[in-house]
Amino acid sequence: MTFNDDARIDTGKVTRRRGGKAAAIGGGGLIGVLVLVVASQLFGVDLTPLASTLTGGATAQEETVELEDCTTGASANADDECRMVAATDSLDTFWQDQFSSGYRKPEVILYSTATESACGSASAAVGPFYCPADESIYLDTAFFTTLRTDFGATAGPLSQMYVLAHEWGHHISNLTGQLSQVGRETGASSGSVRLELQADCYAGAWVRDASNVTDDRGTAFMKPVTEEEIADAMNAASVIGDDYIQRRSGRDVNPDSFSHGSSEQRRRWFQTGYRSGATACDTFSIPAGEL
Repeated sequence: MTFNDDARIDTGKVTRRRGGKAAAIGGGGLIGVLVLVVASQLFGVDLTPLASTLTGGATAQEETVELEDCTTGASANADDECRMVAATDSLDTFWQDQFSSGYRKPEVILYSTATESACGSASAAVGPFYCPADESIYLDTAFFTTLRTDFGATAGPLSQMYVLAHEWGHHISNLTGQLSQVGRETGASSGSVRLELQADCYAGAWVRDASNVTDDRGTAFMKPVTEEEIADAMNAASVIGDDYIQRRSGRDVNPDSFSHGSSEQRRRWFQTGYRSGATACDTFSIPAGEL
């Protein structure tokens, strides 16, 4: 999705941390890291022990810096970090309008290599996740390169924003109380899968209305979405489906171990939100056979 060049972006909604460092991933490889991705995205569990095993756990002193060059839609079209800043502004504005009361925005924290969260260590190896303990989204934009090189994803602009919108969806589930009702069970119709599909649906709902969301001067943040951009987002949803990941790791597909849903489910629930809006995203009321 393309931003309007003259859209004005509020950079104060994103924190940028610099200076965190970690050692390279050891023998576990990317598939081992995916277990951490699942845990961090779903539950905000303490990732410190496992992340330390994979990354060495060494972090340097960090500083917080201003993203002063990310104030326009033009900058968002040219730079991945600025794109996350602009998408944050749009997502926050969109979700404020969806709530009559009780809405609060998540913190969005961009970092490089490694940082700390209230849920444990975050690292480029772990991938983007939402931590309910501090109501924050942690994202290293290097993850988009990982999507391309290790998963074969296109990882274009809309698929990048889909990743952020999905994590924002977990925050919405946290605000509604549904996230806290989900345990650590797995399975094709488990609460874990329902939570992930709900986040995909919420992401689609935002994309549906994103071209109508405006900045403080009334300028639309984004241009209308194209079919090519939707295909880009669907590609990202596909490559992080449980069945795709299991096949790519050389394992048999085992629905009993699903925690995020199949590629088909992830595409379908994104499309549900995109067609019907956020009110259609109650994945917890769907019978198991129809999920």
